[in-house]
Order: sequence, then structure tokens, then C-alpha cells
Amino acid sequence: MIAVLVSAGVSLLVALLCTPLFIKFLVKRNYGQFIRQDGPTAHFTKRGTPTMGGVVIIGATLVGWAASCVVSGRLPSVSSVLVIFLMTGLGLVGFLDDYIKISKQRSLGLSARWKIIGQGIVGISFAILALQFPNANFRTPASTKISFIRDTNIDLAFAGVTLGLILFVLWANLIITAWSNAVNLTDGLDGLATGVSLMVFGGYVIVAIWQFNQNCQWAVGPRCYEVRDPLDLAVVAAALVGALFGFLWWNASPAKIFMGDTGSLALGGALAGLSILSRTELLAIILGGLFVLVVLSDVIQIGFFKMTGRRVFKMAPLHHHFELSGWGEVTIVIRFWIIAGLFVALGLGIFYAEWVVG
Repeated sequence: MIAVLVSAGVSLLVALLCTPLFIKFLVKRNYGQFIRQDGPTAHFTKRGTPTMGGVVIIGATLVGWAASCVVSGRLPSVSSVLVIFLMTGLGLVGFLDDYIKISKQRSLGLSARWKIIGQGIVGISFAILALQFPNANFRTPASTKISFIRDTNIDLAFAGVTLGLILFVLWANLIITAWSNAVNLTDGLDGLATGVSLMVFGGYVIVAIWQFNQNCQWAVGPRCYEVRDPLDLAVVAAALVGALFGFLWWNASPAKIFMGDTGSLALGGALAGLSILSRTELLAIILGGLFVLVVLSDVIQIGFFKMTGRRVFKMAPLHHHFELSGWGEVTIVIRFWIIAGLFVALGLGIFYAEWVVG
């Protein structure tokens, strides 16, 4: 478990110490956030705040992950490399989106077409590779079975290997797109997405460590977990937790820097990757329940408006509704953090209860 602690500790220090240096760099180049005109008027004061802070989150995570590999003396597993690849790849797409926004001072970055192409290339590559590289026990990082707390009996390869691969690629990319958009929508208030992500990844540290201790590769039994590299997934999740802790110091209200699409897409990708490779795809919906609520508020608002011409919320996503209702930004963020923590606790409770029941 030393690797998990080193990963979290190193990434925390890197994010905490390097974020102010990155802020100075961005300020010097006038790389500030563009604020949409149709949003809450209180946000106009945030115009010009440095963005693209996701660069620090990704960088700190990579350094923490690499440090843990050095300390443990082990080469990184395929599973951890895949999650890092998905996180970094989507982060790059987000970086291009952020750069276009700040360089052209507009609220739109990459066109929808190019963003979909970029996310598709990364997501499809991840999905195909996740079904390769069997280990000595013939386990691949992912499986074609849809998973809740572990793989269910619903197998996407019911009609053959080729169709199974195609269906898995579609399923995996649906998960990747959903989570990256969910984190992106939640990133609307100072520290909100950072704090919520921190709790969810903290939950995944616990899940992955438990799966490691009860893994079928060395703890054979009816309740063991068929996860290929659980300890390495815990190391990646811990690196993300440390990076987010360090970044939150500077991202909390009043934020000195925003994570931007660079960070939100990367974090969404990391969450999707961890859920797929830890065989907890549906459990992630509970662990990340706050993200789900934010997305649902947006879907409800758009759908209801198209059907009736009226709005359910004063503004979507949900946190902006409460902002326009007179809640203070810090109050909204803290209360949303509490709700996010409850969702993570519920998810962990269900995860453990399933093991106890067997």
C-alpha cells in the first residue's frame, strides 16, 4: 500500500506547489476565462481568471503515478496505462478547446464535429485496447460483460467476438462521453467539480484496494473479484485524489484558477476508465450521483422547454438555478459537496453489502 500513499502524496505536493507557478504563467500571457453573457451576472467578475488548470491536475497525477512505480519497483500495469491514456487523451481535446476559447476570446472552442472526432479517437482506441493484453490468468483489463459491482450475466459478446467488440466499443464510448460531459457541466462554480471529483475518486481508492485484497488471482472464493490490476487502479485513483486536493487549494472560492475543459474532460475520462476496468460501470452512477443529478437537470430543462415552451429551473445546470434563487456560491458548493459525499457513502455501502451477502 506504500505505492498508493506515495502516489497521493507526491501528486498533492506537485499540484499544491506548481499551480501558483502555472497561474503566473497564464496571467503573463493573458490566458483568462471568457464568461458567457447569458449566465448569472455574478460570474462577470470572474472574467479573465486563468483557466486550463486541468494541465496541473493531469501533470500532478502523472508525476504521482510515476513516483509510485519507482518506489514500488514495479512496471506500470496495462490497466493503469489505459486509464492514464484515456485521461490524458481527453485532456488534450479539452486543452485544444480551452486554447481556442481564450485565444479568440469567445465561449465556443472546438467545433462540435472536431470535439466528437477527438473524443471518438481516444475513446475507441481505449475500448479496443482494453480487451487486449490478457495476463497469465487470461484476464484482460476489461470484459464485454456489463458490470454493476462485478460483471453481470449480460454479455455484449452474445453473438460472437466481432459483434461483441463492436458493441463494447459503443458501450464504452457511451460511458466515456456521459462522464466527461457530466463533469464538464458540473464545473460551473468555484471548487464544485474539483471537490465532487475528489470524493468520487477517493471512493474508487477504497473500492480498488478492497478488490485487490479479495482478488480471484490469489484469494479464490465465491466472493472474489475478477479485476485484473486492482492495486494499480487504486494507485491511479489516489494520484487523482492528491492532485485534486492540491488544486482545490487554489480553485476554492474565490478561485485563482479554473480547471477548464482540460480538467473536466480528463477527470470524466479517468472516472469512465476506472469504472470500466474495475468492473463497476453501473455502481459509478451511484458513486458519482451528484454528477448524474446535474446532467438530469440539464436534460429535464431542455426536454421540458421543447415540449411546453416553459422552463422547470430558472437556469440549468442545477447549481445555476440555486444561484439565481439567491443562494451564495459557497453555500451551493458546500451543500453539493455534502450531497456528493452521501452518494459516495451510499455507493461504498452497496459495494460492501454485496460482498457481505455474497
